[in-house]
Amino acid sequence: MTREYEVIIGMEVHAQLLTKSKMFCGCSADYADAPPNTHVCPVCMALPGALPVINKAAVEATIRTGLALNCEIAEFSVFARKNYFYPDLPKGYQISQYELPLTYNGWVEIEGDDGQPKRIRIRRAHLEEDTGKLVHVNGHSLVDLNRAGVPLLEIVTEADIRSAEEAHRYLTKLRTILRYLGVSTADMEKGAMRCEANLSIRPKGQKEFGTKVEIKNLNSFKAVRDAIAYEVQRQIEVLESGGTIEQVTLGWDAARGRTFVQRSKEYAHDYRYFPEPDLLPLEIPREWVEELRATLPELPDAKIERFGREYGLSRKEAGIVVEDKEVADWYEAAVRAYGNAREVYNWLTGEVFRHLNEANIPISAMRVTPEGLAELLRLVDKGTINRNTAKSVLQEMFETGKSAQAIVDEKGLAQVSDEDALVAIVEQVIADNPDEVRRYREGKKGLFGWFVGQVMKATRGKANPAVVRKLLEERLNT
Repeated sequence: MTREYEVIIGMEVHAQLLTKSKMFCGCSADYADAPPNTHVCPVCMALPGALPVINKAAVEATIRTGLALNCEIAEFSVFARKNYFYPDLPKGYQISQYELPLTYNGWVEIEGDDGQPKRIRIRRAHLEEDTGKLVHVNGHSLVDLNRAGVPLLEIVTEADIRSAEEAHRYLTKLRTILRYLGVSTADMEKGAMRCEANLSIRPKGQKEFGTKVEIKNLNSFKAVRDAIAYEVQRQIEVLESGGTIEQVTLGWDAARGRTFVQRSKEYAHDYRYFPEPDLLPLEIPREWVEELRATLPELPDAKIERFGREYGLSRKEAGIVVEDKEVADWYEAAVRAYGNAREVYNWLTGEVFRHLNEANIPISAMRVTPEGLAELLRLVDKGTINRNTAKSVLQEMFETGKSAQAIVDEKGLAQVSDEDALVAIVEQVIADNPDEVRRYREGKKGLFGWFVGQVMKATRGKANPAVVRKLLEERLNT
């Protein structure tokens, strides 16, 4: 009989920081479209005699992130050398932090698998430098050092995550916070945020952790979910067959949908950490921390609470809007312009999101402004156009950037609300469909909507539905 198992997961996330220069030199950190090995200097190429200098902006970004993650901010912090050898690591060691990180002992709140709020504890959030990048072509490995030395923020959790879904919710929340702060794009698909999952399983009720494996360099939310789900099932099968789990570092093969062994798992002492002799320790004045605290924006959790209080949205509804700061700002601007928060929410999460998804663009690239949507909704309120016509007008606004009123005027879409103008059409529809009239009067009341549709079709959607229903009720029920 298969035993029940509990999954134990800790996450390590590396986020590239949005600084103008690299972590320890003046080279540009914006290397995305640069030819290989053009954003380099003696420091990031590790030439003899070149000395590092700490990037203050990266330190500030780390402290601000630590505050947003409810961390303690160190008064004294030390950079260390993390020694290992790999072709894209020019120095043969990485400047990182270990025993004395900048921030530590924080937490992020997510929704647990039981639907209740759950805190994922943050052990540390510290600074380090990125490595270069290997490019494999025709059996050769080429190295590009443009990325070497770019500031990285490493965020390490305690082993508080209990499922692939909780891991996904944690990463989503973390990405949202980083983007709100403006410290990282946190774009996993572009390598700006990378994560590893430290995972073990144990029989339910057992206190001791099982043997831990590390799944490296998961570069999408789907990869995180799939890799964890696969590895949990693999470990259960190994244990149930009487085998043992080996402590190894694993990669994820997305094409084959399975993990694979990369190397035996390193321990901290394998890296031979020691204080970086070329960098002075950092002393962080409390006044500086408070200055940085004052720069924090309204963070996602606080915004969700306020959207519920001010706009009447449920936590789930507010979470949908708040997940992207640009969407949240657009929503608030539209509410200010129009007034009805619920109606704006319905149009945003319905028609607007549909157009954005189909075009695969962010809301910042959309031609429809918050004020433009407000104008469209006021035309519906005034009866100038009906809701169906408004949807087609919104599509043209999305495609052309024209105002709602201009599109209505150009295409003659204004709604016909004059009873005298509609009576003849209603009576013609009734005269042309005697069988349906007879069936309706014999009790098949569901046909009423069909009659409304016929009138709308005859008026090419311009008739005011309320007026049409009134005229049809008068004539069909007489």
